[in-house]
Amino acid sequence: MKIYTEVATLQTANKREFMNITTQVKAALEKSQLRDGIIVVTALHSNVAIFVNDEEPGLLEDLEEWLNQLAPEREDYKHQGRFESNTGTHLQSLLLHHQVVVPFTEGRLDLGPWQFVIFAEFDGQRPKRIVMKVMGE
Repeated sequence: MKIYTEVATLQTANKREFMNITTQVKAALEKSQLRDGIIVVTALHSNVAIFVNDEEPGLLEDLEEWLNQLAPEREDYKHQGRFESNTGTHLQSLLLHHQVVVPFTEGRLDLGPWQFVIFAEFDGQRPKRIVMKVMGE
């Protein structure tokens, strides 16, 4: 088995934003020159998430509303952080998770026609890093 690792820095224009990063994931896969295996995409921050789903705007609006209902921004959380109270963003990250595993076959991501790798920023306008680790043959 061979392994290729790439780190990318992402920065959103807005504090809360969904960003399709499928192109970056495909580029890392191409650079690896591997044909079959898996790619793990991991966020290195606790107030973002990475998930696979449709990028349809209505779905993303519904997702944001759902996250806000389950883990709203409030001031009465016990976690106060170092500089600000952003517990809601940490909880929202936990709901969507910080990484995805995507298989690939013959050098192509095994995603359905409406599936994309999406980076969810909950506390943005600062640079955030992700790791893309390609493993296979």
